[in-house]
Amino acid sequence: MKFFIDTANLAQIKEANDLGILDGVTTNPSLMAKEGIKGTEAVLKHYKDICDIVNAPVSAEVIATDFDGMVAEGKALAAIDKNIVVKIPMIKDGIKAIKWFTDNGIATNCTLVFSAGQAILAAKAGATYVSPFIGRVDDGNWDGVDLIRQISDIYTIQGFQTQILAASIRNSLHIVRCAEVGADVCTCPLDSILGLLKHPLTDIGLAKFLEDAKGLK
Repeated sequence: MKFFIDTANLAQIKEANDLGILDGVTTNPSLMAKEGIKGTEAVLKHYKDICDIVNAPVSAEVIATDFDGMVAEGKALAAIDKNIVVKIPMIKDGIKAIKWFTDNGIATNCTLVFSAGQAILAAKAGATYVSPFIGRVDDGNWDGVDLIRQISDIYTIQGFQTQILAASIRNSLHIVRCAEVGADVCTCPLDSILGLLKHPLTDIGLAKFLEDAKGLK
């Protein structure tokens, strides 16, 4: 399973990249706003700054919700860097736009997916990635990880090539469970990735090794 970091913070992206396990980056307007990035030119420059850090897919989201607007924005985003993946919302014109981008050799990430039916439409349109928001599904008292399992089963049976990108990850356990049920990619905050490092027995074992090592000097 690939690891993407879900942020627009350049320092966190660099830290994750330096770990040697980073496979890509996802962003959205909310994450850009959180970093104080405002204005079209500033946003485009920030995407380029991210691409300069990681030689891997970087999802850049369109703001428009109509077909012509999404195509225009997507073309501008794709022109920034060869690694840009145009992020398109799961709406009627979004599916149409994904098909256009697919036909024109531009990678896409279909976002705001909350059902297997939506994931099927994204795959039929040729989306490179589909992003089910499992944390938000959990918030509605449904099992977000089970949605990943369902989509994975359908894609395997039908032979769809679209990669399942588990999004809205809330904790490290989400990452492990998504790996178990067939997610191709997991995108999450840096804290969730670093949380995979932690186990109390590791801390106890390391402390004992270090204590015993003192006697070897």
